[in-house]
Formats: sequence, C-alpha cells, structure tokens
Amino acid sequence: MKRDIFSQEHDLFRNAFKSFVDREVVPHQAKWREDGMVSREVWRKAGEAGFLCPWMEEEHGGAGGDFLHSVVIMEELANAYESGFAMSLHSDIVVPYIHEFGNAEQKQKWLPGCASGELITAVGMTEPGTGSDLAGIQTTARKDGDHYVINGAKTFISNGQLCDLVVLACRTGEPGDDPHRSLSLFVVEAGTPGFTKGKKLEKMGMDSQDTSELAFEDCRVPAANLLGAPGAGFIMLMKKLQQERLAVAVAAQACAAQSLKDTITYTNERKAFGKSLSKFQNTQFKLAECATQVEVGQVFIDRLAAAHTKGEYLVKECSMAKLWHTEMLGRVVDECLQLFGGYGYMLEYPIARAYMDARVQRIYGGTNEIMKVIIAKQLGL
Repeated sequence: MKRDIFSQEHDLFRNAFKSFVDREVVPHQAKWREDGMVSREVWRKAGEAGFLCPWMEEEHGGAGGDFLHSVVIMEELANAYESGFAMSLHSDIVVPYIHEFGNAEQKQKWLPGCASGELITAVGMTEPGTGSDLAGIQTTARKDGDHYVINGAKTFISNGQLCDLVVLACRTGEPGDDPHRSLSLFVVEAGTPGFTKGKKLEKMGMDSQDTSELAFEDCRVPAANLLGAPGAGFIMLMKKLQQERLAVAVAAQACAAQSLKDTITYTNERKAFGKSLSKFQNTQFKLAECATQVEVGQVFIDRLAAAHTKGEYLVKECSMAKLWHTEMLGRVVDECLQLFGGYGYMLEYPIARAYMDARVQRIYGGTNEIMKVIIAKQLGL
C-alpha cells in the first residue's frame, strides 16, 4: 500500500539522509563493528547536517521538524542494517527528557550540543539487579549542600563509552518511602569525579554499539543538574516511555521490510536444481507469509506514528506495537535467513547480523512480557 503519512518535506529529508548514510555510514560499518563502537566524527557530521534531534526548535539548534523526521532516520538506518549508531536513542529517547523537563538554564546549557553532535547522550535506568521494574532501582542520590552524592551502578547502557551526558535515574527518598515517589532524574556529565565508564559489554549482536556498564562512587553532581522536582522521576519516565516503545517498533518494522526485500532479491538470483529459488512453492509460500506480516505491520506503524506526532495518548497501542513488531521481526528474519541457506549464517551477509540484532528488541525498552502487563492494565484487567 502507498504510505501517506509523509509530506514532500519529509521525502526531501529522507533523500538527504539516505545520501548521508550512503556516504558517512555504510563505508565505515565494518570498522565500527570491529571497534565495537561508531566514531565521534559521524555524530558531529550528523549534527552539522541537521539530522540529530530534527524535531527540536531552531532556537535550541534543531531543525524545527517533527517526530516523522525521526521516523525517516530510524527507517533509513534500519535499511542499512546499522544498529550501533544510536541516533534514535539520543534524539528521541534521551534528549526529550531534557527538552521537556529541563529548566531554561539546563536547556540552554545542553540542548545545542545535543543537536550539533558535540554532546552524545545515554540514559541510565537498568541496573545489575533491576531492569523493567523501575521501582526497584537502587542507585541513590543524597543531598549534600548544593550537590547530590550519587552511588550505584548501571548496566546495558547504550552509548556507554561515547556518552557525554547521562540522564540518570536515582533514588532520592529514604528507605521505606514509596519507590514511585522517590525516584529522581539527574543529568550527569562525563568527567564528573566518581563517574566511571566501565567495561564495554560483549554481545551476540549490535556489534557497533558501545553498550557498557557505568559506575558511580561518591559522585558529586550539582543540584542544578536535577531534572524537574525531586521524586518526580517515575512520572517523567512513564511520560516518555510511549515514544521509546514506538521507536523500537518503527525500527523493527523497517528492518523486517528490508530483510524481506533483500531476501526476495536473493531468491530471484540464487539457482537450485536448474531454477531460481523464488520459483519453488515453499519459497513463495514463506515469502508470502512474511510479506503479509510486513504489510500489516506497516499500516499499524504508520497510524501510530501519525497519531503520536499529533500528541495522542497511545500507551496501550505503543506497547502493542513494541510487542507485536519485535516478535514479527524475529519471525521474518528467521524465515529469511533460512532461505539464504548456508550464506545466511555468514556474517558478511547482512541477514545474519539482522537475525542477531533482532533478538534484543524483545528485551530492551521494557521486555515483551512487561508490554503484555501494560496492555492488560490498559484494558482494565
């Protein structure tokens, strides 16, 4: 079906970003995977070209666009099978906390750098002992004069090595306080004494993403770095998780569509028993099933992206999208890899990397089991 959510401006933006990906991303992917992280240079180039935080107002250094410009970026990175250059995490998950909940001084201090690529961001929620259960966060921040002293550890942090700013979830209440009312968010700057970037974690996929452990030991952060009011962190996190889960779903949908497209091309070209793989009924049936799922998924994603851009409340629907699209991606890449045969198991083929990268999408952004809990609650169950 023809997609109708994008304007001519979005189409021009897509063409420009696709050219950027072809020029500044694709030639470096192998090196980034070998290094275990992308370069700082590509972040700065993306910022210079107006591709970071494209939805943000020009007064803060943004391009004055909307969320659909971010959707374009998610889709084109997925089309290039680039899972390590975490532009969406930065632009659509972390920076919005500063943009919405920061005061004027905080916005002036950090937002221009976030848009230019001089400041790379990360979000510190997950800990060694807690993941989807945000109320279980144990990292503490104790007030000490005009500072907070932070102690704790975070893990599975994307952009963990490159980050210049971390939006950090900490417990500011006393033991026994309601955990939902004692969580606060701080912006912690790299180089702050007591803040250590730990080891870069070895993963089964997303090889160019510098997922890391972060440690905080008597880390003194100015009270001026507190986002919003003390104890308001849980509410702020809940307000922004809708967009995070939609972003995960958008990327999953785009990766499934690209994997299908490349598999159709491969099966048309690959010969077996004197004819193209695509001429075998099994191949046709498998690709027909995948294509149906991708087509249905695209309609749902487009409806959600358009509604979210208008500001609609879509917690249930975005949770559904995160659940369904990530599981759909898993099914599609598995079927597609099978049709590549032995070549699908070779890392030089993007489908192999897509298969490995797909698995974590059912885990991060809130596990799919948590998505089911949220959906059930939204249904009044």
